[in-house]
Amino acid sequence: MTVDGKITTRDFGPVDFTSREDKQFLFRQRALADAVIIGHSTLKRDNVRLGISEDLRQERIKRGQASAPLRVIISREGKIDSQLKIFQSEISQIVIFSTKRMPKDVRNALREKKVILQLSDTQDVDLREMLRTLRREHKVRRVACEGGPILFRSMLELGLVDEFNLTIAPYLFGGANAPTLTGLSKEFLPASVHCVMKDMRVVGDECFLTYRIKPRR
Repeated sequence: MTVDGKITTRDFGPVDFTSREDKQFLFRQRALADAVIIGHSTLKRDNVRLGISEDLRQERIKRGQASAPLRVIISREGKIDSQLKIFQSEISQIVIFSTKRMPKDVRNALREKKVILQLSDTQDVDLREMLRTLRREHKVRRVACEGGPILFRSMLELGLVDEFNLTIAPYLFGGANAPTLTGLSKEFLPASVHCVMKDMRVVGDECFLTYRIKPRR
């Protein structure tokens, strides 16, 4: 995020204001996980494949993991474009958690891409149940959430985040319409989240922070 707490611009443009080191750090964190989770809005905006480099793939194999993490998409309404880059690569299995509001033509297009669909009867995706399903059906133990802010906020509110990495970049954006780490909502979180610093390092003009979330009492 920027020094004034913005994670993107007011028009929600792709994040390109951080350094190569920051992007490499993201890939390294992604490679440690059994599954990487992303919200549909962020996926559509950034149009990423959620892949990792060959050297990171080899490190995973040496650790006894699959060659790449499971790729998980969260979408409330399921109006997902099957032509996004993520569906054009066979890096790893893709699982989509959505609701039965997902249009039938979208379901059919995604099934042609060999995507696993987990569709609930609820209005929203049950994030707790999502994690239970990933553990039960895909043996996932470590999850990396790559945003966006709405998904991150929802997971924070439910107490589903135990650690997060934050890079502070040397920019100021300003403006009320540029989202922060917890989105655009003017509402406070239901309860304050207490963080404990685990690590801090400075590379160039950026500061890399790792926080543990202090368990609620």
